[in-house]
Amino acid sequence: MGTIRAHEFTSLDGVIDTPSWTFDFGYAPAMGKDIGDLMSSCDALLLGRNTYEMFEPAWSARTADDDPGAPFMNETTKYVVSSTLKEPTWQNTKVVGPYSADAIREVKAAVDGGIYMSGSSTLVRALIADGLLDELHLFVYPVTRGAGPRLFPDDVPTKWSLARTAAYDNGVLYLVYRSST
Repeated sequence: MGTIRAHEFTSLDGVIDTPSWTFDFGYAPAMGKDIGDLMSSCDALLLGRNTYEMFEPAWSARTADDDPGAPFMNETTKYVVSSTLKEPTWQNTKVVGPYSADAIREVKAAVDGGIYMSGSSTLVRALIADGLLDELHLFVYPVTRGAGPRLFPDDVPTKWSLARTAAYDNGVLYLVYRSST
């Protein structure tokens, strides 16, 4: 059975909106290595429709010469949760249909290893609420946003175990949590 591993960029106060605010901090090479290690530990991708529609044009034309993550993004099976997307436009994509806990359990049953997620905040919150997210890979930036979408759903208490930490030269912390539920 697959394990869902979500990667999110977040501010200190938990905002996970479109991370253009991260540009001020640069991109530490160790971050790229850690993201690459996370991706290479996975056998599938799970995306919400909005993230799929952002990733498809950004990644589908890239090659390994352009970005070392391109083969993973293009060649790996992608599962997209959507009630509106009917025909995928990116190779190796399967549309799961609208969100349901049972549909996600079927995806987990179909994949033997890790299932990588990046972004897809609405989907991540649903997975947390339904106890289906196995790992959180948080890149915490040393800034507060004050307002914006938050990672955790309201009124859904959860427990997590810290599995790994790293601190980068740009002030970003990498925190890996495993679900304790």
